[in-house]
Amino acid sequence: MTFGLIVIEGLVVCFIVLLCCVIGIANGPQGMAFFYEKEVQERAIAGGLITKEALDRNLKRFKLIGMGIMFVFILLAVYGLNGARGFLEGFWQILAVLMIEGVFDRIFIDWYWVCCTRAWVIQGTEDMQPYISKKVFVKKWVMTLIGFPAISAILSGIMCLFLK
Repeated sequence: MTFGLIVIEGLVVCFIVLLCCVIGIANGPQGMAFFYEKEVQERAIAGGLITKEALDRNLKRFKLIGMGIMFVFILLAVYGLNGARGFLEGFWQILAVLMIEGVFDRIFIDWYWVCCTRAWVIQGTEDMQPYISKKVFVKKWVMTLIGFPAISAILSGIMCLFLK
């Protein structure tokens, strides 16, 4: 197992997240309005661009399919391909892969794609930009820097129980 392999696995996870977003906004960014602030979601619903039920359904699909594929891939890569054994070895590898994805998500998706392009602009909500406020952006970075280590510890701990 090499550092290079973990970087490649991190890039694969970035691609998984990117693909989920591309598919999610294929029929318009309102398809993934669950990522936006409540006010933006409500305006998209009021404007007839999406229903509350469709928004809830899309969120469930994203979590189940998108995040499910991501976490299954990470565990298969770290414990199957890389052969990690024990808590610490699994923890740092999962964390490295998640951090690569987290930095990609914060910089490319959140900052560049959502804030600097028109791809995520929901018709009728242009006055509500930026969609990711400084407060939300900070929360996302905190989740990346604190939440991802916690998720890595939980996943590694679970895998240690199963691999005994």
